[in-house]
Amino acid sequence: MQSELPEISPQELKQKLKADASVLLLDVREQSEYDIVHLEGARLIPLNTLPHHVDSLPSDQEIVVYCHHGQRSLYAVAYLQQNGFTDAKNLIGGIDQWSADIDPNLPRY
Repeated sequence: MQSELPEISPQELKQKLKADASVLLLDVREQSEYDIVHLEGARLIPLNTLPHHVDSLPSDQEIVVYCHHGQRSLYAVAYLQQNGFTDAKNLIGGIDQWSADIDPNLPRY
């Protein structure tokens, strides 16, 4: 699926986090997946509950959304963009790609 939505690579995100950029990490997987592995400091809002929580998200902060492989987070970014979150980005490849490229110590499933 070719997307016009803003994306960020695991490498770019790592640099941002290292520079201590105030990025909100949004995990849109299910609780059971989050329990297996998640990025430190990430906020869990499963994709199907996102509409109920959208008001609690900061619209003036960069939000990087991730899931397992990057599909659900694409939907989430599209939804956020439609609701005025202009600085929401999809983590390319999701947490699986992050584990592969950045932190091989994280469990993969």
